[in-house]
Amino acid sequence: MSGVSSGEWHTTTDGVKLFTKSWKPIIPASALVVFLHGFSDHCTRFTDLFQHLVARGIEVHAFDQRGWGYSVAHKSERGMTGPTSQVLDDITGFLDTLLPSSVPLFLMGHSMGGQEVLTYATQGPDCITRQIRGYLAEAPHIRLHASGEPSWLTVMAGRLASRVFPGWQIVSRLDPKFMCRDETTRSLWPADDLCHDTGTLEGIVGMLDRAKQLQAGHPQIRDRDGLSIVGFHGTGDLCCDCEATEKYFENLPIKDKKLFVYTGVYHCIHLEPEEDKMRFINDVVEWILERS
Repeated sequence: MSGVSSGEWHTTTDGVKLFTKSWKPIIPASALVVFLHGFSDHCTRFTDLFQHLVARGIEVHAFDQRGWGYSVAHKSERGMTGPTSQVLDDITGFLDTLLPSSVPLFLMGHSMGGQEVLTYATQGPDCITRQIRGYLAEAPHIRLHASGEPSWLTVMAGRLASRVFPGWQIVSRLDPKFMCRDETTRSLWPADDLCHDTGTLEGIVGMLDRAKQLQAGHPQIRDRDGLSIVGFHGTGDLCCDCEATEKYFENLPIKDKKLFVYTGVYHCIHLEPEEDKMRFINDVVEWILERS
């Protein structure tokens, strides 16, 4: 089953234009997925994953988040995500363009996007979250891996500085060798100018604060009929800590929860060598279709 893809623009309530793209099956979809990319990433880099979902009858909509990808018109806008409230408002605004949906709606994200998905499950507005059938988090940033976690002193200094210079840009380069084990993909990474590795003090502090909240658990989340959350993480991930994700799911107070752990797999599971990538994709598809 092949599908079609298209790109357009979504204008936020404050007038920012966000690049969006959709991938649709040629027959009526059985489910709809809204996808959130991670730090220094953009939605078109997930095309291979989305095409596999489309081939199984799942429609996908994604957008380049504020400060990332094609949504950046000038270098001065790189990493300008705004605070967490802005990040969540942007997600709400995009979801609102797709609601009400005639098929079950799922919210999925990778890394920083996975973190945002789990945050949205508890902080998103009820009028939207009650229409979301399930949440999927691939290698979510709940805690950075110990090898890349900043010291408490650095974090404290960043928090203080962000109050005075929230838009101060910081280049934090992601090393392709930690992203996946596929050599071809690694070699292409540095050539992608849209992966600019530039965050802002406000955006980075917001990301660290969301991670801290997830580490503390979800006292405000309440189980309800139809609420489902699933995670996917590789034990070889040197960017986001797999053990933190395991602990999060162990303590998550809902019935329909599941965590897929892949031995030796790196951070971008969707870009891993074929066998591991397809195992992940099949797990995603089957989990969605079981709830559709």
